[in-house]
Amino acid sequence: MRVRILGCSGGIGGRDQRTTSFLVDEDILIDCGTGVGDLPLADLVRIDHLFITHAHLDHIACLPLLIDTVCDVRSQPLIVHATEATIEAIRHHIFNWTIWPDFSEIPQADAPYLRYQTIHVGETVELDSRRITALPASHTVPAVGYHLDSGSASLAYTGDTGPCPELWAAINKIGNLRHLIVETAFSNSEQQRAVLSRHLCPSMLAGELALLERSADIFITHLKPGQSDLTMWEIEAAVGDLKPRMLRNDQVFEF
Repeated sequence: MRVRILGCSGGIGGRDQRTTSFLVDEDILIDCGTGVGDLPLADLVRIDHLFITHAHLDHIACLPLLIDTVCDVRSQPLIVHATEATIEAIRHHIFNWTIWPDFSEIPQADAPYLRYQTIHVGETVELDSRRITALPASHTVPAVGYHLDSGSASLAYTGDTGPCPELWAAINKIGNLRHLIVETAFSNSEQQRAVLSRHLCPSMLAGELALLERSADIFITHLKPGQSDLTMWEIEAAVGDLKPRMLRNDQVFEF
């Protein structure tokens, strides 16, 4: 599998600040943040499956524009995989004919441009021998992370989450884990904000990584613009022995 980072920031503000989206091979997206907008039309058309972690705007911002852009040049619907709660939120708040047309009914309900596929925590979707499994997460809205398994190696992505022992129990069962992408949204001075919003700060990250029983290359995502250098410095101080690195746009993982 080949995973290209289209966006991994907790906000916007310049070429390097694109919100979360990962392109898997040519036909799968993990989340649909503003990074998707940098893809050329030819690449957008190839996307057949979208796996969404949760319904917050920074993770779905480009979904309405994506489907509107490609619908008339695709022969098959775009399949959106998400939890039942996330699908309901997207239906009710985005594709509601007020914010955006309902592309699950266009051009007709039995042959739409967009289809939803519910996924549950622990459930695996297999696409041409590529396995994508929903991982537990603890956020202010129902959320999941994702485990991507090529057969020979795996990448685990936590999505947005606060402390979540169930997540680490699931990750510890991944025998071929190679890459771990974990969020840390705030610096330690913003710990109370992290707690309230169910994100992590470096001191909380240290507590979570203490539960990790697998070795992996660790990358930090969802850093807030303006705090990224400080937050990474604090992460180095807290868990430097694990050699965490900042995730960056256009970074590629092949496994």
